[in-house]
Amino acid sequence: MKIQTYYNHVRFYTPHHFVYYPVLILFLISSIYFAFTTSDALIWSFISVGFIFLFCLAYMLRQHYALTLQNRIVRLELRYRYFTLTGKRLEEFEYKLTDDQIFALRFAPDNELLPLIEDALKNNLRGDSIKKAIVHWKADYNRV
Repeated sequence: MKIQTYYNHVRFYTPHHFVYYPVLILFLISSIYFAFTTSDALIWSFISVGFIFLFCLAYMLRQHYALTLQNRIVRLELRYRYFTLTGKRLEEFEYKLTDDQIFALRFAPDNELLPLIEDALKNNLRGDSIKKAIVHWKADYNRV
């Protein structure tokens, strides 16, 4: 595996992103075309609506379950790491951190984590700014 950085941390699932969605889009475009060019416009319109529904449903479900679980795990990991480093509970001020900030902090190694948390709280840094401030990226190869 390549070393993970800010610039290559986005991950794609080939069957989903490069097979399922393109085929579904092709079918959707074809059904819309047939809806306007054939005498069976009503049936092709319903087929088009069906493809739109499948597209939206696949996108929402794919993301929802995995990301909900991942979000919980990232929070627990950050709480554990903070407690291990400080002996204090993150929950005392965790509510001051946004989800975006918490999820960005997971990429910080232990020696950069505490200063980044302080900076995020003090300057209300966005998640993207936190990621860019990380000097030694702690890769997360197992995320969804």
